[in-house]
Amino acid sequence: MASVGEQALGGARPAAAAGALDRRAVALVAALLVVSGLAWLATGERMRGMDAGPGTDVGSFGFYVSAWVVMMAAMMFPAIAPMVVVHSRIGGRGSGGRAVRSGSTALFVAGYVVVWTAFGLAAYGLFAFGRSLSIDVLSWDRGGPYLAGGVICAAAVYQLTPLKDACLSRCRSPFWFLLHRWRHGGLGALRMGASHGAWCVGCCWALMAMLFALGVMSVGWMVFVAALIAVERLLPWKAVANRGIAVLLLMLGLAVALSPGRVPGLTLPSESTMSMSGAAPDRGPPIEQGRSAKRGPRR
Repeated sequence: MASVGEQALGGARPAAAAGALDRRAVALVAALLVVSGLAWLATGERMRGMDAGPGTDVGSFGFYVSAWVVMMAAMMFPAIAPMVVVHSRIGGRGSGGRAVRSGSTALFVAGYVVVWTAFGLAAYGLFAFGRSLSIDVLSWDRGGPYLAGGVICAAAVYQLTPLKDACLSRCRSPFWFLLHRWRHGGLGALRMGASHGAWCVGCCWALMAMLFALGVMSVGWMVFVAALIAVERLLPWKAVANRGIAVLLLMLGLAVALSPGRVPGLTLPSESTMSMSGAAPDRGPPIEQGRSAKRGPRR
């Protein structure tokens, strides 16, 4: 007997294989891209002037959570568009109408966002814990470049692991995922979105960790990481894209470790800024403020 997923996919497979996008699919992709574009604008506005390079302070918990969710939407929504479109098509078959289908798709996306938010919270806790240790050897003028470069090189190595390959294969194949993970109803859509989000985290967690090593408040490096994610998800040559990214990251990691001043776009922390020690940069005494206060207001 065919599974529920196989029954649901049976009628949708020919149309998808032919590459014919109906108006609803086009509108859905457009909506995801619009949300992503707005999220990029909001991210750029909120993080303007905040990039302090590797080990940038991520701010308060509330600010970080809101910034992380918006940043994740900006970076990931274009890459998951094929999965969302296929889910919408299959969910609309026998679901009872457009409103039900749209609600199911929204819940699928919501489940995906919830899982990535949970990953962001875990990253925040780990990063804050590392800074609280106040390890002087990891200051930027000592071991900081090697730590940042090592994180990037570790991301390069992860690109070549079987776990990365397994997660990437599921993220690249909407039909495989929906065939094995299909659930009916709103709760089922939420669970499917969360499941897909978990595979996505397994695929991209090292790239996101690399972002902390380069400057988590840098919009430029966010664009760089988002481009890598889109390339390995959407290009038809998975092995070429995966290995090409691994080589690129290895070169970047070595450059950050050995010659960070020559890395384009990398903001170098001041010598007193600790990449993982939690020490605040030395901004010097507020001389000008003191002088202004002594002069009093101009007449």
